[in-house]
Amino acid sequence: MTMSTAQAQRAQTQREHVATILRSLDHPDGSEDAVIERSWRRCIDRYGLDPAAPSPARYVPDHTLREHQDQADALIQVARAGVEQLYRQVTPLDYVVLLTDARGIAVQFLGSRDAQREHQRTGLYLGSDWSEEHAGTCAVGTCIQERVPLTCHHSDHFSAHHIRLTCTAAPIFDPDGQLLAVLDISAYQSPESKASQTFALQVVKHYARMIEDAYFLQRYGGYHLVCLDRSREFVQINRRYLIAIEEDGTLVAANTAGRKLLRHHELPLPGPGQARPFRAWNIQDLLDAEIDAILDGQHYGDDRVRAFHTHRHHELHFATLIEPRRRRPASGQGRPRDASLAPLEALADDDPAMRDTLTRAARLRNEPINILVVGETGTGKERMARALHESSRRCDKPFVAINCAAMPESLIESELFGYEPGSFTGARSKGMKGLIAQADGGTLFLDEIGDMPLQLQTRLLRVLAEQEVLPIGASRPLKVDLRVVAATHRDLRGLIDLGRFREDLFYRLNGASLRLPPLRERADQGYLIRRLFEDLQAERGGPRVRLRGDAMSALLAYPWPGNIRELHNALRYALATCEGDEVVVGDLPEECVSGHLAHPAARTPVTGGGRVAPALGEDPLEEALRRHRWNISAVARELGLSRPTIYRRMKRLGIVPPNQQMPT
Repeated sequence: MTMSTAQAQRAQTQREHVATILRSLDHPDGSEDAVIERSWRRCIDRYGLDPAAPSPARYVPDHTLREHQDQADALIQVARAGVEQLYRQVTPLDYVVLLTDARGIAVQFLGSRDAQREHQRTGLYLGSDWSEEHAGTCAVGTCIQERVPLTCHHSDHFSAHHIRLTCTAAPIFDPDGQLLAVLDISAYQSPESKASQTFALQVVKHYARMIEDAYFLQRYGGYHLVCLDRSREFVQINRRYLIAIEEDGTLVAANTAGRKLLRHHELPLPGPGQARPFRAWNIQDLLDAEIDAILDGQHYGDDRVRAFHTHRHHELHFATLIEPRRRRPASGQGRPRDASLAPLEALADDDPAMRDTLTRAARLRNEPINILVVGETGTGKERMARALHESSRRCDKPFVAINCAAMPESLIESELFGYEPGSFTGARSKGMKGLIAQADGGTLFLDEIGDMPLQLQTRLLRVLAEQEVLPIGASRPLKVDLRVVAATHRDLRGLIDLGRFREDLFYRLNGASLRLPPLRERADQGYLIRRLFEDLQAERGGPRVRLRGDAMSALLAYPWPGNIRELHNALRYALATCEGDEVVVGDLPEECVSGHLAHPAARTPVTGGGRVAPALGEDPLEEALRRHRWNISAVARELGLSRPTIYRRMKRLGIVPPNQQMPT
């Protein structure tokens, strides 16, 4: 079948685009747009992306999308009117509107229903993932990285399969200066000149600021909300600088423009992620006036506006915008985050289910109740138990971990409870202090509690009820002060019904329960992979190694039946076998890569970027081989694998090239 003229032109455009990117990176500063060039460089150096490789749209599963929407619910409710108003303004020009969270997941979408299939194929749809490490240079992902408004027009996109799009995005920040969301408008058809999108950029910036300020007003409605501007006529309309203050003038928060104003007037505010400094300052540190004169409306004219001078002799027009809805104590906000929570916070990034679990764990860490941690094997139950211990007031006391499934039944009683000298044949002459007694004052972690024998469950119940332990051969029990954290992957209620677990012990252990989601359902897989990779490198020592983008993509696509434990083992294997200064997809264990090949669309409901979907029943590797006319080198480059690995996969799957097949 011959290629159509349109297809040939499209292929030629893509080849020229790839050549432009490579030429630009070979000769720095060749691009007119430094932001785009920096993004291209990240795509090559940090993510290991290929501009010519197929890039189908990437979607998160429906349940993960709902979790992202729940987490961003406060913003979505505030932003809804602004997003709808923006869509009405740009829909005559065939734009779609996306609101994404800080990870690049589209949590709100408005677009033509007639083009829904095209939206889904391209990724301009609800639930799409536009983070730069997956999609390459694009308006949303690059805006997240650079924290600035921008237009990604046609060939600005890194992937050759996105070059017909024009996308314009602007960041939305929370009152602490942290990135909260990204507002984006995109179109499939537009003039060739990037200058044609100047109006689009101004419109998106305007609505992003409107949403950001509306969120600020909603969040700090319990304080005096004041606005400042250099123009008297526009101070109550433009609302450029927004600042929330207490009754005594103490600064509580400011919008983005307000923070810039405070920094300009030598009130040094630190960057995002650092402790909020606002309460170290007062509005009088900015304005040369008494607090009564600032907040008392009798000093203002009919338009409720008054001019004040800053300490740097600049005139600002000031208006009381909103009176407080309710009073709050001056010390109620702005306190530094409790540093003792760091062990818990390190367990997750932005996965909604894990954040809920960690919030509950933080509240329980110092409570005198036992905790049951539930989750599949390998989900990090012991890590959770250690984090609870390390963030609690018991952190300077012992943490004793016992695996009830791994300890031989003949030894478990003596190991747990200890024994007196001469208690039984083979006992130590001086006796032994049991693990329960060793945990005195600290935390006792009982892993796989569902595998504990019934007779020992009875003795453990007594320990929990009486807070005392009786060593084997002893006549008097020992008092112990301990907090028990138990963990299991089993259905304990089902074991109770079968008579294999004591119901009264279950209720003793289950003072509160914490559920850990499996790795395949977590939205922060990238964070976990990077954190474990860095931890393992620090443990190994030696030269630093980078995790290339193709390896990261394979790890993100793998379903991880062994959860975090399997991920840990896979990364350890990759570090042990990699050559050079980076881990590539070929360095990963075979099951991770074969899983990636067998399920390339596990997180992607539709294909995109011009890739032809494989025929029903056809293996993706075979599909790639057919598409490249059995050119092994070309397939190896596309999949990021070595040629020997491709040959091994073909042999294992029974794939035989046409020129080697026996005639029938």
